[in-house]
Amino acid sequence: MASPHYEQQYLDLMRRIWAEGDERVDRTGVGTRSVFGTMLRFDLSNGQMPLLTTKRVFWKTATREFLWFLTGDTNIRALCAQGVEIWTDWPLARYRRETGEAIDRAVFSQRIVEDADFAARWGDLGPVYGKQWVDWPVYEPAGEGVYRRRAHGVNQIADLVHELRTDPGSRRHIVEGWNVAELDAMALPPCHKTYQFHVADGRLSGVLYQRSCDVALGLPFNLWGAALFIAMLAQQCDLVPGDLVWMGGDTHLYRNHADLVEAQMARQPAGSPRLEIRRRPDSIFDYAIEDFIVHDYHPQGHLAAPVAV
Repeated sequence: MASPHYEQQYLDLMRRIWAEGDERVDRTGVGTRSVFGTMLRFDLSNGQMPLLTTKRVFWKTATREFLWFLTGDTNIRALCAQGVEIWTDWPLARYRRETGEAIDRAVFSQRIVEDADFAARWGDLGPVYGKQWVDWPVYEPAGEGVYRRRAHGVNQIADLVHELRTDPGSRRHIVEGWNVAELDAMALPPCHKTYQFHVADGRLSGVLYQRSCDVALGLPFNLWGAALFIAMLAQQCDLVPGDLVWMGGDTHLYRNHADLVEAQMARQPAGSPRLEIRRRPDSIFDYAIEDFIVHDYHPQGHLAAPVAV
């Protein structure tokens, strides 16, 4: 008997939340159905990737976002310039709230790209993912009762690559985004907050713990990003990808996503897309979007739903 398609566990999770989830009033005011404490596992050997096939996942957009994280940038300007609008809604909401101007999203994004001063004023997200990943702040004594922030913080990604190469058996291969002292300065505190990696028999596996997960819109991107992270690290450290284990805290579906959820649960997954990384750059920070190709990805039609901000 053939094994279930890797995507079936995602659909089963969606079905469980929709049928059994607790009705909750959430931060956005939209409302969710939610379960707590969930897990998915995917085999990444031979280039396999957990790309959903029951709807199109824009993996290039997710890849551009992940590469942007690795730069440590926290302004949406570079993303908007590539046509990536994943983060635009948060600065846009702040702009509308503080100025009272009902500016169109496309116009706002265009101004961000074309006007550096406007981008500096309105496009920054605060110290979100990339900042914590490559420049976690460090404070040093500078006199009695005085501490000064060091010019360069901890680059967790560079340290991770070094430790995977030199001490693969360590249990401390962790990248953390949840900087308690800086949460209030972030446009959105990190959802995919903690990554841990494990090496066994030349295989690199990873766990992603996500404190809050929008299963319909966010999770497909999160699964891709985590699997991509493992694939890039494996290449840089002369390993091969093993498993991705995804763990969710508050795992939810928004109530206004009913049409998407019902349509997707009615579809049957098929196919097995594979990732090819075309070159090995000098460091994990030197990849470009052109370095990634996905083979044999034939998803069913796109399903859209509004983002809750």
